[in-house]
Amino acid sequence: MDPFGRHIDYLRVSVTDRCNERCLYCMPKGYKGWAGHSDHLTADEIVRIIDQSTTLGFRKFRLTGGEPLVRKDIVEIARRVWELPGVQTLGISTNGVLLKDLAVPLKQAGVRSVNISLDALDADIYRKLTGGRLDAALDGIGAAKAAGFEVVKLNCVLLRGVNDDQIPALVKFGAALGMPVRFIELMPLAPGGPVDERHFMSITEAMARLAEHGPLEPAHDKPHGHGPARYYKFRGAHVGFIGSITCADFCKDCNKLRLTADGKLRPCLGRHGEIDLMPALRGEGASVTDALHEAIANKPENHAFADDFQVNRPMTAIGG
Repeated sequence: MDPFGRHIDYLRVSVTDRCNERCLYCMPKGYKGWAGHSDHLTADEIVRIIDQSTTLGFRKFRLTGGEPLVRKDIVEIARRVWELPGVQTLGISTNGVLLKDLAVPLKQAGVRSVNISLDALDADIYRKLTGGRLDAALDGIGAAKAAGFEVVKLNCVLLRGVNDDQIPALVKFGAALGMPVRFIELMPLAPGGPVDERHFMSITEAMARLAEHGPLEPAHDKPHGHGPARYYKFRGAHVGFIGSITCADFCKDCNKLRLTADGKLRPCLGRHGEIDLMPALRGEGASVTDALHEAIANKPENHAFADDFQVNRPMTAIGG
């Protein structure tokens, strides 16, 4: 339990801060803060940390980045994590670009759920937002569907004036594949632009936009997952909304810690506190479990996004 009575059992593990796309809301323009390969946690270190965390009751794990699939040993990492006796669920978050060739190996390695970023179905808008190719992402989504993961979800970050006209099309696309689409409020995690508060769109407005095309009804059969999305039914399909900025009780049930690719435990995405695990991994300080206890004890009640939050590390360096 953290100081506010929340049971912390979910660890999101960034395996790299590198990415094969350049999403405007994740990576600041001209970002050059890449961790060197020597600074990244090794596969052995990642598995050791996750193994130790299970002794404290962590059961849910997600591999993230940057883009986790750019790591050459990502399938090995997934397999070794899934083989740990305390691991109950294992997911991965990806932009989908490399999934065409990796979906089946990841499924065989033990990955049960996949979250795929899909911010637009218009190729030009997608390229403007990510610097990448929509057809590659769609190939990855198709491969994830064919591989038979237990759950595949599609994530869209809302950007006013950029992709806000894509909402109905994305919902229709996800419904045809049986994949819930989640719309996420823009968080201030890419300092220096080009995306800023002018592009913010609340989930309330997004829901109103979608409701123009049909009724939205609260869903009582929430799709499998451990995140903060609030789900609705739209023409029989699940649609999720993640109001990280505007929902007053957004942090009420937060059950997660984050681990950065360079070995820092982060109790909250929206606050600066970090605990360095490297001394513990190298036998130079407290144990890994001691560091995890410290991170849980320092988990704040709420994020600070509404308090003129100043980013010290962008999203790609923290981990999605």
